[in-house]
Amino acid sequence: MLKRREGTLTDVPTFCRHNHLIQNCPICSREQAIELRPIVSSSAPRTTQPRPSTPRPSRARPGATPRGSGGRAVTVRRVARGADDGYHNPLVIGLRSSTDAGRLAEEIAFADHRLRVLENEPPGLYAEVAGAADEVEERSWLAFLIAYLCPLETDDPFAEIARVRTTWASGEVPDLDGVVTGPRSAHDPARGAKTLEAYRTWAKRSGSQSAAYTGDPAWTPERRFARAFERLSLPGLHRDARFDLLVTLGRLGVYGMQAGSLALGGANDVTVGAKRALGIGDPLLLERRASDLAQACAVPLEALDLGLHNWQRGQRATLGLGPDAEPEPELLAAAQAALGL
Repeated sequence: MLKRREGTLTDVPTFCRHNHLIQNCPICSREQAIELRPIVSSSAPRTTQPRPSTPRPSRARPGATPRGSGGRAVTVRRVARGADDGYHNPLVIGLRSSTDAGRLAEEIAFADHRLRVLENEPPGLYAEVAGAADEVEERSWLAFLIAYLCPLETDDPFAEIARVRTTWASGEVPDLDGVVTGPRSAHDPARGAKTLEAYRTWAKRSGSQSAAYTGDPAWTPERRFARAFERLSLPGLHRDARFDLLVTLGRLGVYGMQAGSLALGGANDVTVGAKRALGIGDPLLLERRASDLAQACAVPLEALDLGLHNWQRGQRATLGLGPDAEPEPELLAAAQAALGL
């Protein structure tokens, strides 16, 4: 950008929305057809002799367990990415591969399909949660157990949840020793039943689960969802389980709530996938772009939760629908059209 001042021509630096000089930003420079500034390397002479490696002294405390020799193992998972084939779409500005865009369309369509199934023909234990004849406290407790343990990816997704479940009226928490959990489970065997106990304490403070979830009767469904999500920040209950719990309670008609945002943040697959696909890390802009993507695909914003999770993970979690579940062709076609495929 050039500015004329008192007969002289002065360069005025221009910054992009990512707070970089526009000629240094790989995203905005491509959008505006500006040539990237070349990387300038140091002019200092480089030696061809390798530097000697000096072992660092150990700083481990006496009696401490060496890293990697105990505790929970850290798993590093590499995400398969499609080759750059020139793909470009302003809805998913972070993608350069039509293969990646195609997978994202499939997962968004499947997530929308699952929401429709929950509303119209809830499978397995979801049908009990939707059953208006049962006590709302029992329905709420069962929904929590489903979200916390997560259905399995087998022909009987709810087998383990049905095996260990307890009733709310009994005041007991399930015995989770040896329980098998699904792909989005929040259960950590090292914590035992502490998260379940924390949930019961949370509900007790409000007088009941119903009172805790409902809050102010005048709240909108979006505000009720946001407040419940915030209040459910219990030890051991991660973002994915909280979000799916509230989506389930809303879609099955237990409480009037609906997500107004994806509640992105942290190192979960939904947030990482959103940053990767939408090409930005700023939380506000990330939520705005997610909303635009959902609107263009003609799906509820809530569908992007499971859609981005499965896409980033590279493996589909059906969350109660079973391993053979597939989206309707028209839902897939709509998502593909929105992404220009």
